[in-house]
Amino acid sequence: MNRRVFLILGILVIVLGVVVSSAAFTVHQTSQAIVMQLGNPKRVVTEPGLHWKLPFIQDVLYYEKRMLNLDPPVESILLSDQKRLLVDAFARYRITDALLFFQRVQTEAGVRQRLGPVLNASVRGVLGNATLASVLSEERNDIMQQIKASVNLVAGGFGIELVDVRIGRADFPDSISQTVYNRMKSEREREAAEFRAQGFERSQRIRAGADREATVIVAEAKREAEIERGHGEATRTRILNHAFGQDQDFFNFYRSMQAYEAALSGESTFMVLSPDSEFFDFFSAIGKSTAE
Repeated sequence: MNRRVFLILGILVIVLGVVVSSAAFTVHQTSQAIVMQLGNPKRVVTEPGLHWKLPFIQDVLYYEKRMLNLDPPVESILLSDQKRLLVDAFARYRITDALLFFQRVQTEAGVRQRLGPVLNASVRGVLGNATLASVLSEERNDIMQQIKASVNLVAGGFGIELVDVRIGRADFPDSISQTVYNRMKSEREREAAEFRAQGFERSQRIRAGADREATVIVAEAKREAEIERGHGEATRTRILNHAFGQDQDFFNFYRSMQAYEAALSGESTFMVLSPDSEFFDFFSAIGKSTAE
């Protein structure tokens, strides 16, 4: 009898545990849940913690509270200045109404399928009225805000809110990129050639000015040198004249010694002179003094 009672109690405990585990569910703080009964939503649970549902006949569907990504395919867009760009835009969104989200799109794949074309259409509409310069300048933030406001008008009907929209990449198509690159290269080569020509012209002006200044400086130096040389010659002549006036014999002797030094300083010691030449008068005088 006791064994039968324990067996029944054990079965009841097991059944109760299964019922409780089927009735209890937890919601994480980063999630929100919809309690479903036979495929129909019954209530939305947004508070984190332990919650209860009818066992076996109710299920729980979880959705993220955190931001999710929406990254539609790259779009080819013609700008208002007739420039074609390949634009890769992406968005960040948050589920604000889990019940409406389930009723309209159900899953994140449904969001990509239904809201992705809306995002691309908004990007085409806004960028179609913009220029390449505005896309590449600080006006880009205003453009993204316009796209965000436009998409949010539709996103609200899906139970979601667009938090941010960004243009990740905006490039020219390959054929246009090569054309733009060639044009930019030609423009830079033209500017480089112009800068070289300007630099050469400036260098020629500087060189001509330097040559002119050098010529003037050399001419001034030569003029001053000639003046100083003239002053030196005059002083020298004055000193020699003064010395000649004081002792004429010594002056003649000194000048003759200078002449001998200049004439006999070469490698050859042969000189052709007439017998009555006065060049070696002092040697003749020395010979006579020795004979006497």
